[in-house]
Amino acid sequence: MGLPEYRPEDWQLFIDSSMRSLKCVLLHNSNSYASIPILHSTKLKEEYENIRMMLQKVRYNEHQWSICVDLKMVNFLLEQQSGYTKYPCFICLWDSRAKEDHWKKVVWPARENMTVGASNIINEPLVDRGKIIFPPLHIKLGLMKQFVRALDKDGQCFKYICRFFPGLSMEKIKAGIFSGPQIRQIIKDEQFLYTMTDIEASAWKSFVLVLHNFLGNHKSPNYEEIIQKMLSDFETLKANMSIKVHFLHSHLDRFLDNLGNYSEEQGERFHQDIKVMEERYQGRLDTHMMADYCWSLQRDCPHSPHKRQSYRHRFLMH
Repeated sequence: MGLPEYRPEDWQLFIDSSMRSLKCVLLHNSNSYASIPILHSTKLKEEYENIRMMLQKVRYNEHQWSICVDLKMVNFLLEQQSGYTKYPCFICLWDSRAKEDHWKKVVWPARENMTVGASNIINEPLVDRGKIIFPPLHIKLGLMKQFVRALDKDGQCFKYICRFFPGLSMEKIKAGIFSGPQIRQIIKDEQFLYTMTDIEASAWKSFVLVLHNFLGNHKSPNYEEIIQKMLSDFETLKANMSIKVHFLHSHLDRFLDNLGNYSEEQGERFHQDIKVMEERYQGRLDTHMMADYCWSLQRDCPHSPHKRQSYRHRFLMH
C-alpha cells in the first residue's frame, strides 16, 4: 500500500455489487488516500455464502474494519430478512408496519441480540453489528426519496422536477430515485423553491439544512434542532417514515461526528470508475482489467522529486 503506517481503525470496508461484479474496497476514513480494491469477482452474486467467503478471503476477523455499506448489504452481513419486514432495524425492534406510531414514538424496545429465527434474523451474523456505520449518502438519498414521494403528483413542484430531469423516467421520479449529483443539481436551482407550497418549501429547506449541517463534512452545534425541524416538517408533509428516516428519528446518537469522513461516497466513486473499466474490458474481465485500474491509482513517494505534477488519484498524498 506504500503507507508509512497501517492501522485498521483508519480504514473502512465497502462492499458493493452490480450486474457485472461483486467487489470489496478499502476506504480511508479521512479520504486522504485513494480507495484500494482488495477483492473483485465477476462470478459471485450477493448471497450469504458468497459474502461469508469474501470476508474470509480478506481476513476480516484479523482486521475488524468498520463497515459502511447500503442497507441491502447490511441485511446480508447481519443476516436479516430482506424486503418489507416487520423489524428491519438492527438496533431496535422498530415496527415498520405500525405507521400510526412512527412519528409519535421515538424509543423502541432494544434488539438485545441477533438470535436466529427471531425478529427477522435468518442466519448467524457475519460481522459484529457494532462495526456497521450508518451510510450518510444512502440516508441522504432516502430522505430525498420520501420528500418526492410525498409531493402532490399534480402539483407544480412535482411537475417541475419532471421537467428538470427529462432523462429520468416517470417511474423513477415517482419512486423518488435520484443520485447524489442530481440532488446537488436541483438544490442549486433557484427557481425550484418558487414551485412549492408553503408546506413543501418548509420541508425542502429543512432537508437542505440537514445535508449541509449534518450529513456532510460540517456538523453544526445545533444539529439536533435542525434534524428535529426536518422530521417535523416531513410529518406535516405526510411523508412516510422509512428505515433511513427512522435512524435519524430514534438513533441520532449512533451517528459519527464527521460523517463526511466516513461517507460511502468514495466507494460509490470507485463503483463508477470500475464500471467504466468493466465496460472497456467487457467479455474478458480478468486480472488485467484490475491491474489497469490499479495503475490509475498512482502511488506517491513524498521523498521522490517529480518533474511535473500528477492529477491522478493517489495512494498517498502530500
